Amino acid sequence: MKAVGFLKSLPIEAADSLLDVNLPEPITQPNDLLVEIEAISVNPADAKRRIRTAAEQDHSEPFILGYDAVGIVRDIGAEVSGFSKGDRVWYAGDVNRPGSYAAFQAVDHRIAALAPSSVRPQAAASLPLVSLTAWEMLFERLQVPTNETPSSLLVIGGAGGVGSITLQLARKLTGLHLIATASRPETVEWCREMGTHQTVNHNDLIAQVRTAGHKNVDYITQYADTAQHWNAMCELIAPQGRIGTIVETSEKLDISALQGKSAALMWELMFTRSLFGTADMARQGRILSRVARLVDDGIIRTTEQKTLHGLSAATIKEAHAIIESGRMIGKLVVAY
Repeated sequence: MKAVGFLKSLPIEAADSLLDVNLPEPITQPNDLLVEIEAISVNPADAKRRIRTAAEQDHSEPFILGYDAVGIVRDIGAEVSGFSKGDRVWYAGDVNRPGSYAAFQAVDHRIAALAPSSVRPQAAASLPLVSLTAWEMLFERLQVPTNETPSSLLVIGGAGGVGSITLQLARKLTGLHLIATASRPETVEWCREMGTHQTVNHNDLIAQVRTAGHKNVDYITQYADTAQHWNAMCELIAPQGRIGTIVETSEKLDISALQGKSAALMWELMFTRSLFGTADMARQGRILSRVARLVDDGIIRTTEQKTLHGLSAATIKEAHAIIESGRMIGKLVVAY
């Protein structure tokens, strides 16, 4: 099968940063779906793994990246239930297995679900990873109530992929007052479309939030730079509030700054369940089923903003270059 991989961690502009390769089709394991991929989304996580995983030693075989995918089930493992050949499914993948930069991919059925039927595959491909991340962050890590409790949420990085779906889910499913960071006119407008009540500039976060009328906020989601905003988050979080982040950092953080407020810091990594084979791994499939219904009911919209075409190294390199620019609003998808 056709695929795109890499052997060395190189700048994206290097000739061999990504390569066209031919590989055998995946073998379907008992819990697997074999999916013929129609479309994918390219995420910052893709670029990070390309840059880091072969920085000290080259891969011996082509490393296949890619997480978000939408495609058609072509084969089913012996222990799979709830799916049939010909189903269109979506999922965000597993970092332990070859990714979606390929014509076919094997994926554990417990972390997949039927894709929404009301949108094109490339539109649907914009949502799995960010929807799982946002859902787990809001409702499992931060434990935001799904009622009209008057609380506030500050979304740092509101116009990005995860921020966009966080704003939608929080606006539609909770009673939170939403404040999103956005520093350009186009990102301010995007965040408003996604559902935020207010926008603030991240460059002077404390002053901006206070000027917007909030001494403290009950919840913070950090999707941009944990270390850069750490002191501001500790200042702004309410007593007994919760901060959630998806952004790792090599800098030391003074977590004692949260002690006086009895505030919590929660990490969210969407891959944790599949990485460790947790007992509740199938919950990700159920979350994706719920999000598919929200899309089909017109409650949540897809967030694709740019679409490239074709499974090739050239196309994926272009996608990585755009992602690495740091100026992408919403999601970038590739239709095969």
